[in-house]
Amino acid sequence: MDQINYDELSFDDEDELKFPRDEVQDFDRVVERAISRRGFLGGVLAFGSGAAVMGTGLLNGTSAMAQQASRFAFDQLAPQTDGTVHVPAGYTWDVLVRWGDALFSDAPAFDPATGIPTEGSDRVFGENTDGMELFHKGGTELLVVNSEYVNGGINLPAEQEGQPASADDVIRLQNFQGVTVMEVTEGDDGWQVVVDSPYNRRIHHRTPMAIDGPAAGHDLLKTAADPTGTQSLGTFNNCGSGRTPWGTYLTCEENFNGYFGTTAELSLDEVHANGFERYGVSTEVDPGRYNYHGFDARFDLSQNPNEPHRAGYVVEIDPWNPNATPVKHTALGRFKHENAAYALAPDGRVVVYMGDDERGEYMYKWVSRDVYVPGGDTSTLLSEGQLHVAKFNNDGTGIWLALTTEDTGMSEAKIAIFTRMAGTAVSATTMDRPEWIAVNPTAIEGYCCLTNNSRRGATDDAGAIHINAAGEPMTVNAPNPREVNNYGQIVRWRPHGDDHAASTFDWDLYVMAGNPSVHTEGPYAGTANINAGNMFNSPDGMMFDTTGMMWIQTDGDDDNEGDFAGMGNNQMLVGDPVTGEIRRFLTGPKGSEVTGLTWSADKRSMFVGVQHPGGNFPDGEGSLPRSAIVVVKRDDGALVG
Repeated sequence: MDQINYDELSFDDEDELKFPRDEVQDFDRVVERAISRRGFLGGVLAFGSGAAVMGTGLLNGTSAMAQQASRFAFDQLAPQTDGTVHVPAGYTWDVLVRWGDALFSDAPAFDPATGIPTEGSDRVFGENTDGMELFHKGGTELLVVNSEYVNGGINLPAEQEGQPASADDVIRLQNFQGVTVMEVTEGDDGWQVVVDSPYNRRIHHRTPMAIDGPAAGHDLLKTAADPTGTQSLGTFNNCGSGRTPWGTYLTCEENFNGYFGTTAELSLDEVHANGFERYGVSTEVDPGRYNYHGFDARFDLSQNPNEPHRAGYVVEIDPWNPNATPVKHTALGRFKHENAAYALAPDGRVVVYMGDDERGEYMYKWVSRDVYVPGGDTSTLLSEGQLHVAKFNNDGTGIWLALTTEDTGMSEAKIAIFTRMAGTAVSATTMDRPEWIAVNPTAIEGYCCLTNNSRRGATDDAGAIHINAAGEPMTVNAPNPREVNNYGQIVRWRPHGDDHAASTFDWDLYVMAGNPSVHTEGPYAGTANINAGNMFNSPDGMMFDTTGMMWIQTDGDDDNEGDFAGMGNNQMLVGDPVTGEIRRFLTGPKGSEVTGLTWSADKRSMFVGVQHPGGNFPDGEGSLPRSAIVVVKRDDGALVG
């Protein structure tokens, strides 16, 4: 195989190259059937939390917007195509922290040409910022941030073409990823990281972790280094995030499969072979994206075939205790976790919604066995309970299917380790890359970004519809209603009985992204709340502020040509769930993804992540591009969310 430039290849494209998935998913079929019964989007698209019944008698986008006063505190920003950040008039932005900035005074200085050396690379802010949360006690504010992955071509010497050449290089890459805990404070010069704060901490690919839940101690998690199967090193490809009501941080392991490889031909038993294929773990003798396995035996399948089973979980971190061991919660399932959004059921049980970010995979929900009591014992809330997977019906209803031993034919441990197979066993609805999920704090409803699926409904060279990892054809369905879905959509559900723990729900589509300038009518123009001024593609990140406004971040095509003409760079928009209106608030530099969002304790500052920028953002001419967190404030000092 020719050497691939992984810096120019998305994780989705990498998986598609090595493990092609179906073009069309069940969700597409459901939406298609709903549309065919009711006419284009009639009853499938809904605007307005005030609608009496989801799916029927709903306000359309125009009438809903006309009946509500605008809740937007800014004029819409025009699309941008340059190499910096833009915000609306009346707002300003500044850089809080970049990859390589010091967390401790003994950290190495950042070299604008070569970056950071291995020595001290775990003493600086990590690379490719993603999900984040802010925690505060008294006057202390801690910002906890994921660093999803590295760009080898930037983080290693240029002559190595993105590939490590030694164990030292691998350690450097491992240190740049994971999670950063850092104290931040606002002074006369704006927001800054508190260097040498006792709370500052880097959690990376070699940090000790505890493993709990039904998979802990199972034979498939045991290795020579950990014969108990209850301890591991590192958290990987930390994408989206979440928090718990008791004040801990949840980091989510997404594309963990790319860290593993083999230095020798493999002879695998059926369990390993099936698991590797379904989870996209390559068994080819090839350096891959990172080539950890070339220098670190822990990542070499020929020596440690169980190691991949120890990644792909939600990890809980106590930001206030730098000595606390992070915990991998296997009860929440093993898949490509995007983020973890919590809600509390009326009876006090904890509910966590999660998406598996790959074509043809599923949406999940965890419901704790025990109730959350402020100040009480929380040790069982993410380890004892029931994991569910979503089934969407054509009529705008759905059900959360419990992943039990009886229904899947799998043990509790194997459900936790091979959660994707458990979802297939109960015929869950395959989706268009379910990414961030957000729960509305002002209404009993949840939302999920289905970012895109350009292969849905398309056929391969033999004329067959593409299949997903489970061998299911990716046809059009209700929540995924378009073939060759380059734009993406956001699905919304409301649990029956206003209870997030309920097993049934109603659903609709809050928005289908599109381009009405290129496609003047039909599904590719988008829904009524998409227009030439606010259009976007590939919704990815999503957060609600305390007022119930939805902030949408994109990770899509920014070439500004063809189907994407007029959209500009990736961006952050604000949506009003009540009226359906959406406005663009921020644009990132060319080449970047806008991802990760949180607010200061007083809600007067907004922290936004800029991942893998192009050019030389943010330091200018002669400097390497550096992922960064920017702070956005209103000029008048008023609240920002």
